[in-house]
Amino acid sequence: MYIEQGYKGDLGLWKYLIIPGCFIGFMILNYIAIILSPVSVEDSMEQMIASLGSNLVLIILLVPLAVGLFVVLGWTKLVHSQSITSLTTSRKKIDWKRVFFSFGVWGLITIILTFIGIYLSPEDYLFNFKLMPFLSLALIGIILIPLQTSFEEYLFRGHMMQGLGIAAKNRWVPLVVTSVLFGLMHLGNPEVEKLGYGIMIYYIGTGFFLGIITLMDEGLELALGFHAANNLIGALLLTADWTAFQTDSLYRDVSDPILGWDVLVPVFIVFPILLIIFSKKYGWTNWKEKLTGKVLSEEEFLKLDN
Repeated sequence: MYIEQGYKGDLGLWKYLIIPGCFIGFMILNYIAIILSPVSVEDSMEQMIASLGSNLVLIILLVPLAVGLFVVLGWTKLVHSQSITSLTTSRKKIDWKRVFFSFGVWGLITIILTFIGIYLSPEDYLFNFKLMPFLSLALIGIILIPLQTSFEEYLFRGHMMQGLGIAAKNRWVPLVVTSVLFGLMHLGNPEVEKLGYGIMIYYIGTGFFLGIITLMDEGLELALGFHAANNLIGALLLTADWTAFQTDSLYRDVSDPILGWDVLVPVFIVFPILLIIFSKKYGWTNWKEKLTGKVLSEEEFLKLDN
């Protein structure tokens, strides 16, 4: 009963609105600024990297989100009077084996799919390895990217999922709302400017996948591992001049960007396969109830919890 873990804190609707409201407001202002700017996101990123270097730009992009993680966790502890464990999972303690299993599975799949793409279309990829810049990237990525991805998970699948679930008294509302908002958060990414709004299928689809594994597994562990692997392995392996993370990665995609099958395959083929793998390993059952059923009242939950 992951959503009901929110009852272990000091409830209050305003406490669930402040951080998401500020973050969403900032995203809206950022998107408006991008629309009104005479300079494209791609050109702006290119200018920043030329001036500061890709690693410093990566730090500038990641640090505010890494700080955001500590804001969410601090808010949970100090304002909600809720433990970090109950924000993370319905289990008695955080299951790090789940985090690392999810990280390993998605990291391996990402590596395999990347090298299949390179093998099938070698002309589209440029080997970009430079030892010292890559080592700097690896250090920055290993420290900051898990903090960035954990912030997004604790905000959307943690703080907002629990707050919306308790308010709506069901599971489907927080699943839908957090998944769509997670996708819309990426509207300002240069990928959207380059590929068009069709790329939102991937972002919103990923939001639904992360929401489903959180609800089915009654905790954030699998989502935390998946998201960290997705961003970290991606940043180390492959970059392009039109992506949000432009890094000193092993390879650079030099092809003309088009919206193709690679957007649909993860959402409609790979993610369902991952759901089957996770469900078999962790014995998931009762999908309909866990994804769309009701959330217990505080009295019902406390009775069961005791």
